[in-house]
Amino acid sequence: MALSKADQIVAAARQYKSQREQGYREQALKLYPWICGRCAREFDHKNLPELTVHHRDHNHDNNPSDGSNWELLCIYCHDNEHQRYEEQVRYGGSNNGGEKQEEATFNPFADLKDLMG
Repeated sequence: MALSKADQIVAAARQYKSQREQGYREQALKLYPWICGRCAREFDHKNLPELTVHHRDHNHDNNPSDGSNWELLCIYCHDNEHQRYEEQVRYGGSNNGGEKQEEATFNPFADLKDLMG
């Protein structure tokens, strides 16, 4: 028995969804809270397309299933991170006149364990 055109479309959509869920974005969204790791902006289903997966080592082929090379960043923080990386590669470091840049101390997940307990 041949599948109808509608059944073929549904089967193809289910197969595509299954493949996509195995991709690193879907894995990262299941592993991590929907919060930007830099600015702590929170996301829901409406604005989720603005939350991106950043590869910490900038190697998009390095996708361990434990998520250790990923962090979720909003599109603005993700663009900023890549711009800083490009400047470091191009100019050999930061362009802030040799001054040491302060590292961020805010951790949006610091009390997560207590909140979930």
